[in-house]
Amino acid sequence: MSNRRSRAHQSSGSSRISDDQIIELVSKLHQLLPEINRGRGRRSNKASANKVLQETCNYIRSLHREVDNLSDRLSQLLSTIDAESPEAAIIRTLI
Repeated sequence: MSNRRSRAHQSSGSSRISDDQIIELVSKLHQLLPEINRGRGRRSNKASANKVLQETCNYIRSLHREVDNLSDRLSQLLSTIDAESPEAAIIRTLI
């Protein structure tokens, strides 16, 4: 028995998720994606689960890049200001 099958067998029963629940979760996930990533018009509300999951992964990757960029910018900013300045104190309270 494959590892995947054994896990599926172990998780059977009340913890198993139904197709309707998956559809509902994918729909909720689709609603959380920014309008920009949904394509043009309202027709994209009928996106396939595969498309929604791909868009979600892409969006999460872009958020990670944005966090990395902001962290880099913050590090650069902190390196250019005096550690005792009011600006540094404000930044420290935010971190």
